[in-house]
Amino acid sequence: MGTVTIILGESGTGKSCSMMNLDPEKTLLIQAIKKPLPFKAKGWKEVSKEGGNIIITDISSHIISAITKTRKEIIVIDDFQYIMANEFMRRVLDHETGNAAFQKYNEIARSVWDIINASNAAEGKRIYIMSHTQTDELGKTKIKTIGKLLDEKIVIEGMVTIVLKTAVINDNYVFRTRNSGSDTVKSPVGLFDDETIPNDLATVDNLIKSYYEAA
Repeated sequence: MGTVTIILGESGTGKSCSMMNLDPEKTLLIQAIKKPLPFKAKGWKEVSKEGGNIIITDISSHIISAITKTRKEIIVIDDFQYIMANEFMRRVLDHETGNAAFQKYNEIARSVWDIINASNAAEGKRIYIMSHTQTDELGKTKIKTIGKLLDEKIVIEGMVTIVLKTAVINDNYVFRTRNSGSDTVKSPVGLFDDETIPNDLATVDNLIKSYYEAA
């Protein structure tokens, strides 16, 4: 069984930067959007014949294949919302109409469902899914998707046990570990001692690894 953690936050609040202290030798980074890392990225490079640990793809079957085949114990999927948004936009540009226009929501939902199920099934691996957030008309903040037609089909956060959210408090970048009553943050009892923890994915990963190995 894999351990899947969703990390939510608006752009610029430290999601990608939290990877800075991860060991690139143990980490596979899957980028839905190709972009430079927001830190000095020694040891992080795109996969080639010479090695590397970064794969750039937004195709669900390619992501699932990478999750299944990699020997690295840590997997980060960055900009997860673009896996949905890019496919949606490709199909808009294809001028789908009628039933096909609605069917795309089912198919995009299935792609997301497949990725998370493959992550949950990835024995011995710890997977971190980073995504932007959206706030609904009732003020509840959740993972950003492509709208209600997809949200009616799956509750993404409901498929995992750990959801963290970035915050900036007094110029300090942190992860929130407990639900505010208006978001989808959650974590197992006893995993984190404090309501906020440093924005350091390496520290989070060590805590998660220790927690589940001791279970």
